[in-house]
Amino acid sequence: MQISEILFYFSPFLKNTYLYKMKKFSFLFILFIALNVFSQEHAWIYFNDKPNASTYLSNPLTMLSQRALDRRLNQNISLDYLDVPISNSYINQIVALNGVEVKAKSKWLNAIHVYGLETDIRQAEGFSFVNHIEFASNNITNREEKIEKFNEIAVVYNYGNSLNQNEQIGVDILHQNDYTGQGLYIAVMDNGFGGVDTFNGFQHIRDNNQILGSYNFVERNNNLNTGGTHGMSVLSTIAGFVDGELIGTAPDAKFYLFVTEDVNSESPLEESLWVEAAEKADSLGVDVINTSLGYRDFDESKYNHVYTDFNGSTTFIARGASVLASRGIVATIAAGNDGNGFHYISTPADATNILTVGAVDTNGNMANFSSYGPSADGRIKPDVDAKGAGTTIIQSSGNVGTGSGTSFAAPVLCGAVACLWQAFPDKTSFEIMDLIRQSAHLYQNPTDHYGYGIPDFSSIYATLNTSKNSLNSLYIYPVPVQNDLYFSQQITSFELIDLQGRKILSNDRQITGIKYVNISNINVGIYFLNVNYNNKNYQFKIIKK
Repeated sequence: MQISEILFYFSPFLKNTYLYKMKKFSFLFILFIALNVFSQEHAWIYFNDKPNASTYLSNPLTMLSQRALDRRLNQNISLDYLDVPISNSYINQIVALNGVEVKAKSKWLNAIHVYGLETDIRQAEGFSFVNHIEFASNNITNREEKIEKFNEIAVVYNYGNSLNQNEQIGVDILHQNDYTGQGLYIAVMDNGFGGVDTFNGFQHIRDNNQILGSYNFVERNNNLNTGGTHGMSVLSTIAGFVDGELIGTAPDAKFYLFVTEDVNSESPLEESLWVEAAEKADSLGVDVINTSLGYRDFDESKYNHVYTDFNGSTTFIARGASVLASRGIVATIAAGNDGNGFHYISTPADATNILTVGAVDTNGNMANFSSYGPSADGRIKPDVDAKGAGTTIIQSSGNVGTGSGTSFAAPVLCGAVACLWQAFPDKTSFEIMDLIRQSAHLYQNPTDHYGYGIPDFSSIYATLNTSKNSLNSLYIYPVPVQNDLYFSQQITSFELIDLQGRKILSNDRQITGIKYVNISNINVGIYFLNVNYNNKNYQFKIIKK
């Protein structure tokens, strides 16, 4: 409404008043009303999160062109939260507000620029996904901002009951640093995978096309729904994604699913099918293989194995598995569940140059059913352990529940291997396995039941990351950080910036020679740290835990 229209509207009521005679005062008074009630304002609406972050980060071409991705690759710049587009759902709900026009948007700041009456724009404060609103006009007081934790799905998961199995081996720290298995290929060799194509817990990998291929070597077809659901449950500990209930250890890896186990019989043929599948996995460029199968007794006793056969070089399947590391593949293999019976590991858990995995419970105590080592030739077995007693899995019903067995300990570890290799792709298969063994809590004093013990992927990451950063003159540690963040050199100044570009913390410019900064009072989340050192500017991404 124009000023002249306002004057025309009010003039009949003012004509015979003192106010009407004081024309100048009248105009200013009505102008004041118009400016404050009817003026259009520019403002920015900031959002709390990006709910589809994991989907976009798993499909980078939906965000950036191939040339942009190539540029990132050439400069060793990883994709992150800032690359993810703003939620269209959020924008559409703002557009639906009466009188509010969306003029521009910024994925980097997770905000949109709007234009409209202040009262109309203020309606957006009622949405739970709105973090805060900033008005461009200096005449409008911006209300106190809502400061909330940024739940970037790519790095902060709501694990639910699966937290323990992730946290116990430190893979949650790799997740927080954006290492979720993306770019790694995993082959799972088991019995049937019934439910992978329908259960909600695998919707994530179906939507993101993370199943690259499959084959049933037993039936010589592509039917994965025969042979039971053990393979499905095994896969769920790596790839399952049910927010608040189950997050697998490598939810963004890609998968090949191979049926090699015949549930209707037990014969030496299954060993050969396994080796055939392993060779196929090698040809497809697979990085990590998991198998939760073991062989000792067969339907015909003349084929049975005895303990002396478990030396890594006698059984057909062990000889095949022992080749994998020389092809650049890490294999995680269940130790077996004969701790209370036969006692020892089965095959191919006896293979050389693999990771044989025993089972522990929530508290890190060895599960009594977990098979013992050593191998028949005296090697330490199992190599390491992961949660296999009361593991959170997707059950045959499609619901999230628990299951027990080294069958689930092995894939929990398998996913962690993929995340670690994503973080340090220059490492060889042998180096990855050695790092994992050496990080285990009993590495100096292994036992026949624990082997080297429970590995700590967070310590591997911290050590290698510090070593990698030390190639530069300046690096920061620890990553992630809880209280004090240290600099490898004394810096001149710093600024801590949140994901919306707001300065959260900075130093007094009169103080130089800064060696550390305390961020214990900062909210949990992801930040950028701008640092000046030796007249050069550096930027680091940090995670406050």
